[in-house]
Formats: sequence, C-alpha cells, structure tokens
Amino acid sequence: MSAEVTVLRGARPYGEAPVDVVIADGRIAALDQPGAPVAAAAREIDASSLILLPGFVDLHTHLREPGREDAETIQTGSAAAALGGFTAVHAMANTQPVADTAGVVEQVWRRGVEAGLCDVVPVGAVTVGLRGEQLAELGAMAESAARVRVFSDDGVCVSDAVLMRRALEYVKAFDGVIAQHAQEPRLTEGAQMNEGVLSGLLGLRGWPSVAEEAIIARDILLAQHVGSRVHICHLSTRGSVEIVRWAKERGLDVTAEVTPHHLVLTEELARTYDPRYKVNPPLRGAADVDAVREGLADGTIDAVATDHAPHPHEDKDCEWAAGAFGMLGLETAVSVVIETLVEPGLLDWRGVADRLSTRPAHIGRLDGHGRPLAVGEPANLVLVDPSARWTVDPARLASKSRNTPFAEREMHGRVVATFLRGTPTVLDGQLA
Repeated sequence: MSAEVTVLRGARPYGEAPVDVVIADGRIAALDQPGAPVAAAAREIDASSLILLPGFVDLHTHLREPGREDAETIQTGSAAAALGGFTAVHAMANTQPVADTAGVVEQVWRRGVEAGLCDVVPVGAVTVGLRGEQLAELGAMAESAARVRVFSDDGVCVSDAVLMRRALEYVKAFDGVIAQHAQEPRLTEGAQMNEGVLSGLLGLRGWPSVAEEAIIARDILLAQHVGSRVHICHLSTRGSVEIVRWAKERGLDVTAEVTPHHLVLTEELARTYDPRYKVNPPLRGAADVDAVREGLADGTIDAVATDHAPHPHEDKDCEWAAGAFGMLGLETAVSVVIETLVEPGLLDWRGVADRLSTRPAHIGRLDGHGRPLAVGEPANLVLVDPSARWTVDPARLASKSRNTPFAEREMHGRVVATFLRGTPTVLDGQLA
C-alpha cells in the first residue's frame, strides 16, 4: 500500500456494524474487520462511533458567482458544502449573467474544478435571462464540458404552459430534467409570508398554498402528456405532497425536493419581523411541516435540497418588506435531518443516504456520486457524528454570508469528515 492509502478505523456504514474502510486510488479498496493490519505508511483516522454515508448531493445551491461575489463565491460556497458533507452541488442558474449559455455554465464548472472541494454541477436556465419568453440554449449546455442535465429558472416560475411544454419536450433528447420553481405569479404578487390567519394579524400580504400546488399539478400533467420527467423544487405544502403522491401512484416520472428549513421552521417565526426568516416559498404552518416530513419519510419526496441562498448583510439587515428572500443551508442540512427524521425514527441511516445522496445523484444523472458503500466504488464519503451537539455561530460559517435561520440554535449531529474521490476535504470538522 502507498502513502495515499487512508483507513477509517471502526466506521459504521449506514449506522450498521463497524468496519475498517480502506481508501486507495480514490476508491473504496476494502471493508475489513476492525483492527485489520495496514501498511505503516497509511493515514489512519479514528472513526469509531461515526456513521459512514455516501457523500451528500445537493440539487439546489445558489453560489452567486458570476455577478454577486459580495454574497458568495464558488470557493466559499464549495467550502460550506464540504463542511456540510456534500461532495456535489448543483449551482442554480440565476447568476449575473444568467447561466443560459454554454459559455457561462462552463465558467461555473471550471471554477468549481479549481476550488476542488466538491463537484460543482451547473444548472442551466430554462429561458433566456430567466425572462420566460424563449428557451435558452438547452442543447448547447447539455453538450458542453459542464454536461448540464438539470435546467431551472429557479427564483421565478416558468409560468407559460406552452413554453414549459416545449422545454419538457426538448430535454428528452439528452435525458434532462426541468426543475420547476412552482409559484403562480399572479397569485403571489407582493406576497410576503404564508397566507392564513397569521398573515392577516401581522399585516403582511399572504402567499397562498394553491399558488404552489396549481403549478405542480399543471406541470405533472404536462410531463405526462409529453412523456418527459419533471422535478419540483422546494415543495412546501401538504397539498403539494398529496399531488406528488397521486402522480407517483400512477407511475408518472416526477421527483420532488424539500428544504431543511421547511422540515423544521414554521410561519410563527414571521412574528419577529426578522428577515432571516423570509424565504421563497415561505415558511408554512405546522400541518405542512408534518406533511413534508411524512412525505420525505415515505419516499413521496425524493430528496433534501438546501436551497442555500446567501445574501449580503444589507439585504437582510433591514425591515421585513425590503428584505431579500432566502436562507443559508449547506452547513446545517444534515443536522436538521437528524433532528427531524432520524431521532424520531422516521428515517434510518440508509434512508438518509437515499434522500441526501442516492436519489439526488440519480435525478441529476451524476456519475460517481450516490453510489453504495462497497468495494470498488468511488470514495465520495462523509463521516457523521450523530451524538454531537453544536450551536450555530453565523460568524464561524464558511459561507461569505451570514443569513442563517438557525443562528444561536443548538443543532443535532455534525459532519466530522468529507472525502472527495478519496481526498479529505474536511477532517475533524474543519477544512482539510
């Protein structure tokens, strides 16, 4: 064995019996009984009591570069991703300029390679400039070095049904998927928070659940009609879960994601008028939170996706109405999943691997990610300490921004180490 060999002593794959995991040449070389001898030159890491999982894959990350490097860069966002256990992130297209050409997506992809902390997978825009008027260069982006397979106008909805149909038809040629930001624009003009009794009490214009649900229902039917696949971004309501469940029961090719914040936070936080809690789609009611947890647990919802949305302080340190929509999510995602699903018994560790790695990688058609923990597989891995407790300090996050909704909150479980093709990017909870 060479000096490049790493041994994870006593790791517990999927939370099961401990083994010694040997990593060599970027792959899992062996899964041995604990205490097996290794070459003296090998790096040994004490992983006893730690959960070993495939590296996480985020379908929904805003890295802001190019154009808004005051909020985040590919370097800082990649660092946050690695610290959160992610070995691949999909970088959304609403940059400045918009990622609607082969040139821009290749620039994003190459910057990710240069950062070297996780695989940065560009998402291409569906329409030119996100304006919803004409299709972007979908084929050129798919054939570029970035090999784009996910397309989204996230931040705005592709509200034109004819344009959405054309996009769904177009991406079939290269097995792409349209990821829809489900928000009927006329129903949400000026909306500030979830529509209900509380929005009336607070004097904030309401954002009705039906604005999300109507678009989801329409797009599922459109995808069925043209024989394409559609992915629903940041699903947030009980009705949305029911619609996706109905579609899956009929064998339709639809997938969906939920954010960590929609798994744990409710509209009650709007009482503070603190823009940290302002997000699109808005935080919903307790019944919606229960429904999305159940939907994730039973597989109706395929993936946890962070919708990591960094903003400079001036866009959040202001009154609610002027505040930007969005929250940080990469470094706290697995902790929320542990608290809301693992500890209550709704998901086991294989379920966590499925929702945070396997299914997201399949939806994005990523090679080398979301693979089983088996000999010969790429060593894109994460070690998690489920018993750790830590308090979120915004100033210590790797992100360039500080707009976490979990500031000063005690979190359950933490990433200890992350490996990208066998190379540690995080060790002992710090960047390697």
